Amino acid sequence: MNSAVTASATGSNRSTALLVGRILIGILFLVAGFMKVMNIAGTTGYMTKLGFPAPELMAYLSTIIELAAGVLLIIGWQTRRVAWLLIVYVVIATGMAHRFWEYEPAQRVNQINHFLKNLAIMGGLLEFSAMGAGGFSLDALSAKSALALPSFAPKSQQLA
Repeated sequence: MNSAVTASATGSNRSTALLVGRILIGILFLVAGFMKVMNIAGTTGYMTKLGFPAPELMAYLSTIIELAAGVLLIIGWQTRRVAWLLIVYVVIATGMAHRFWEYEPAQRVNQINHFLKNLAIMGGLLEFSAMGAGGFSLDALSAKSALALPSFAPKSQQLA
C-alpha cells in the first residue's frame, strides 16, 4: 500500500478514535453536570457532607465545570487545557469522595470501584492532554485557519 495512503488512513483512524473518546468522556461530565443542575440542593448537601468549604459555591462551581468542560471536550476546543482542568477536577473529586480506606467493608468494594473508575478517566484525559483533540475538532479547524492567515511579520521572521 502507498505510504501516503497509509499515513492518511492512520491519521483519519486516529482522529476518529479521538473524536469517539472525547464524546464518551464528555458525555460522562455532561450527564453528571446535568444531574447536579436538577438537584443543586442535594449536591450542596453532598458537598457539605464531604467537608468542602463553601459547599453551595462548590456545588455551582462543580456543575459549571462539568457542563462547560464536557461540551468543550466533545467539540474539541482547547482540548489539552480542558483535559488538564478535568484531571485536576477528578483528582480532587476522587480524593474527597472516594476514600475507600475510610469505609466499612460493606461499602469498601463500591468505593474502590469508583476510585479505579476515576483513575481510568484520568488516564483517558491524560491521553487527550498529550495527543490533543485530533482532526475532527475545533482545535484542528482553528489550526488550519491560522495557517491560512497571511503573515505580516518581516520575511526574516517568517517560517519556511
